[in-house]
Amino acid sequence: MVDGDTNHVRVGARLEKGREIGVNAPETPHPGARGWDEGGARAHAVNRRLVAGRTARLELDTALRDAFGRLLAYVSVQRSRKPVMANAEMVRRGYAQVMTIPPNVKHQALFLKLQREAREAARGLWGRS
Repeated sequence: MVDGDTNHVRVGARLEKGREIGVNAPETPHPGARGWDEGGARAHAVNRRLVAGRTARLELDTALRDAFGRLLAYVSVQRSRKPVMANAEMVRRGYAQVMTIPPNVKHQALFLKLQREAREAARGLWGRS
């Protein structure tokens, strides 16, 4: 687990850094980062609870890697006997914003709907002070 939208994933025998497609969560400190963004610790904790230690199904889109060499994927894990896409769940809970980078746009409409609902309900980072 790196932060709210980036995870370490084991693909076969290789450990890789994987980036969740279509979403952007606040930053947490890591090499090259500028420090904590507001909400970064909470987004990191939510993503950790969703995916850490679980077997994940990675759904790929058009572009397989980003400019940093990270594997790009929609990440689904089993939760309470049903699959949950972590990318979508982070947006639904209000701990990530939609960040679509073409050509990876497969779930853009879903993410935008979930973000609108999270904002209207003041969930997560959209909470009113």
